[in-house]
Amino acid sequence: MTNENDPIAKPSLTTKKLYPENQESPIHFLSNKPTPASLFYKRNHFSYPPFNYASFWLSINGSVKNPIAFSIEELLALPSKTVEVVLECAGNKRSSFKPKVFGEQWEKGAMSVGRFKGVPLKTLLDKANIDSGSQEVVIEGYDDGYRSDLDHVYAYMRSLPLKKALHPDTIIAYSYNGQPLPFKHGYPLRLIVPGWYAMASVKWVKQLTVISASFAGPFQTMDYMYYPNHDNDEDAFPVTTINVNSTIQSPLDRDILDTGKHTIKGIAWTGDGVIKKVEVSVDGGESWMPAAVEKGKEFGLFQWSLTYPFTAKKEYTIMSRATDSNKSTQPASAFWNRKGYGYNAVDQVTIKIE
Repeated sequence: MTNENDPIAKPSLTTKKLYPENQESPIHFLSNKPTPASLFYKRNHFSYPPFNYASFWLSINGSVKNPIAFSIEELLALPSKTVEVVLECAGNKRSSFKPKVFGEQWEKGAMSVGRFKGVPLKTLLDKANIDSGSQEVVIEGYDDGYRSDLDHVYAYMRSLPLKKALHPDTIIAYSYNGQPLPFKHGYPLRLIVPGWYAMASVKWVKQLTVISASFAGPFQTMDYMYYPNHDNDEDAFPVTTINVNSTIQSPLDRDILDTGKHTIKGIAWTGDGVIKKVEVSVDGGESWMPAAVEKGKEFGLFQWSLTYPFTAKKEYTIMSRATDSNKSTQPASAFWNRKGYGYNAVDQVTIKIE
């Protein structure tokens, strides 16, 4: 992520807000390799939580036959699993919605990729022996605070349907890129839910509660819902799987370049399957050319590139669209929703050739 010709210059996070701290990753420098912790995007709802690490226990209760609590040492002794995943804020690219929506005006960098190690959530739930008829697992974080739309203090809490909670790649992580999980990214424990937008990957996990009904907390039924109507909540449905998406990393929007061959490159990702195809247009979508896509992993980033001879001195609108193994393709226009989640329209930049 550094330029060998200028080793002092390094990419950095872009701050959107300090309280709570929300920062974007330098998206034009990301690759299919794990993002360094110092460049991993930050998305918080509240201030960072204070708690006593020395007396930390992870409890599992609710609809279980064997309520149980684990110390960090006990978790470290259990069989582990490592997953390499894209974590993307559900509001990534929110600033691109038309008409505009309220909320943090994320551009393209509210996402990163990391290698997380931890204990499969299924292993812990099996030890607690969940009751038949259980439907969801509620994950509570230590972070809490007031909401502007409600008159109480709320902890950040989300639930997972049992099927997703028991998926072998859903883990309680304690390590990131071979190091202890950084505090600002959830130390000591963070839930990692591959393939889902990162609101599901609860940080600073406090406890797990198995329930036999549907969880109705505000971060489950008010936030992280697609509201297709501006003035009412009709036809709302929950935000879950990451939409197929792509971003052009080079050239940059409004770059001025010389005539000749230039390489267009970028990244693509999806929450369900793998990227099978990326197409590039240099004429505003009138025609499309196949890009070369590097082999990637499920839940990871896929790098792609296309070299094109820009011979005419004029403005070019470059576009990219990705297709995954489920034949889902980026749409020309994103699905507009009131809270601005899941933006995945065809990406585009405009350059000028002189």
